[in-house]
Order: sequence, then structure tokens, then C-alpha cells
Amino acid sequence: MSYDRDNVSPPRPGLRLLPWVTESGNPCFLSADDGTGVLAQLADVVQDEQLCDADAVRKDGQEVLGDSAADAAALRQALEASNRALTDALRVADSRGDRLADRETTESVCDDKDWASKSVADPVSLRKRSADGPCTTPG
Repeated sequence: MSYDRDNVSPPRPGLRLLPWVTESGNPCFLSADDGTGVLAQLADVVQDEQLCDADAVRKDGQEVLGDSAADAAALRQALEASNRALTDALRVADSRGDRLADRETTESVCDDKDWASKSVADPVSLRKRSADGPCTTPG
């Protein structure tokens, strides 16, 4: 599964980006409920598994990088696994960040940071990109 965050707009308020795609490769969204529905719970489990896999891939990559005898094939395999894991982790972060922005509260754990309060008021602000494409932190 591939995720290109530059080609996936933040969902409308009340929709959740799911950790899987349609048969044609388009993103899947769930009309958000209180998070207790079967699909919401399944999405939570899949996202948790993706994050656990990412941690395992990170540890494996660290071992390969620390092995001075690692050949090009081992390095390539570690990089490909890292790319897949990072892609999944970005999708999880976007999905969870979009849902945090949907909350109707303006309170934030990071009240002392101006950009944190803006992200709640403006759901798109944490996913803004510069003209070059990389993400930028608002503020």
C-alpha cells in the first residue's frame, strides 16, 4: 500500500482517513463516530500494528547500519522496509492529527505553543506544505 500525503487532502470534518485503500488505490474514509464502531476499532488495531512494525523495522535498520560488513542488498532491503514503515507512520499521523483537529475544543496540551492552538482552530494547518512539497510547521 502506498500513501502520498501530497496527493491526499485532509478529509472534511467528521471523516477519518483509514489505514487502507480502495481496490482502485484511492484513500478510504470513515464517517467518524465516537470511535466504538467495528470499522473504527479495526482501523485502530491496524494502525497500532503499523506502528509496532515501524518500530521493529527501525531496530532492524539500526542493526544493518551498525554492521560494517552489510552489503548493498542488505542496505537496500533495510531502506525499502524503512520507506514502507515511514509511509504507514505518516498515514497514521495524518489520520490521528486530522481527528484531533476535528475536536471542538480549543484546549491543547501544548497551550504555550502558538502553533498548537492554531492547529486546533485550523484543521489543515499541520499538513501545510511549502511550494517544494515538504511539510512545514505553522507559526
